[in-house]
Amino acid sequence: MQTVSKRELVRYSLFAAPLAMAALPIYVHVPKLYAELGLSLSSLGLLLLVLRFSDALVDPLLGRWSDRLASRFSAIAIACVVLLLGMLGLLNPAVASALSISLWPWLTLSLILVYFGFSLATIAYSAWGAELPPDSAARTRLTASREAVGLLGVLVAAALPTLLASGSTQSAPIGLGLARFSWLFAIALTATLFALWRLREAKAATVESQALLGVLKDKRFVALLAVFALNGIASAIPATLLLFFVDDVLRAKDWEPIFLVSYFLAGALAMPLWVMLAARLGKAAAWGLGMVLAVLAFSWAASFGVGDHIGFLVVCIASGIALGADLALPPALLADAIDERNARDQTGSYFGVWTFATKANLALAAGLALPMVSAFGYRSGEPASNVAALTLAYTVLPCVLKLAALALLWKIHRRF
Repeated sequence: MQTVSKRELVRYSLFAAPLAMAALPIYVHVPKLYAELGLSLSSLGLLLLVLRFSDALVDPLLGRWSDRLASRFSAIAIACVVLLLGMLGLLNPAVASALSISLWPWLTLSLILVYFGFSLATIAYSAWGAELPPDSAARTRLTASREAVGLLGVLVAAALPTLLASGSTQSAPIGLGLARFSWLFAIALTATLFALWRLREAKAATVESQALLGVLKDKRFVALLAVFALNGIASAIPATLLLFFVDDVLRAKDWEPIFLVSYFLAGALAMPLWVMLAARLGKAAAWGLGMVLAVLAFSWAASFGVGDHIGFLVVCIASGIALGADLALPPALLADAIDERNARDQTGSYFGVWTFATKANLALAAGLALPMVSAFGYRSGEPASNVAALTLAYTVLPCVLKLAALALLWKIHRRF
């Protein structure tokens, strides 16, 4: 049985960087960019909501389709062409004006291309990572390496648009920074796609008779998916409320970049730790330890108020370390489950449903947390409003959900 060489590990993992670089601007910069160009915030929100839900719903179809293509690389290559066209359009709205095209159809088409390309690339890439390693330990190493590179890609995407806009005389320089970023993204995507070219594959033969959601008949997968979804919502809620908490509870807006960088960097640097713990304790047990660490960190943050900058920095580092477990271990557990069930011909279908759950977590977190804190009297930008409700939603609610996920993981851990 052929193992995964260090060279293969590097060639595979590098592609995670441009995928992560694509994700951040979509969620952070694009709404503000197009709002500054005159589009209505309410209409923008509605468009993003519709397209994001449509994108999530199509993931199982993309997973099944990727299983039927000749290779994982062919699926990723198709996805990259679509993703690249979408990103260049999305981050260069000035081209629409030059061509006398209205911004609404330009934005809509660009987002459709980006969502389709990003989803197909993510699913096929994840499936490839599950199929390539020959054993459980190798799967953990490969998944951890991929996710660490992805976190570094997030850090690059967070810093580059602002850096690239420096020195601009425009009234809204971030637009110029994003336009320049899009071309660097194109270079990174092309270079890492080339690195994947001729990388060994272990794709099983296609089974034409599989049902679209046939993977849900796998009880072990459904149990793991339930833990993953519950834990994912617990992680997505603080991600949704982070900036509100920093601004109105800690009143530390200037510290936002420090908190974000420390969180993602800690997650990347912690990957070897989780690989080691998974080898010694088992993946499920190590993942459980990550949940416990996150609960301890957020429990402490429940006592924070104005001026607790350093304490929250420690929380960001601790929760970032826990993030490493959330990113590295669940996909490795899923790959083990697929291999033991001898279902490699359906790997893309498994990851299609898995990716749907990931996106649903983000949607549910926003749909649950934001209306809840608003109903209890919190108003963004008004520290005199009920910030206690914000604190409870940011800290206590995720802890309750994490503990529920931990209890479920404990109940099913012997299956893994």
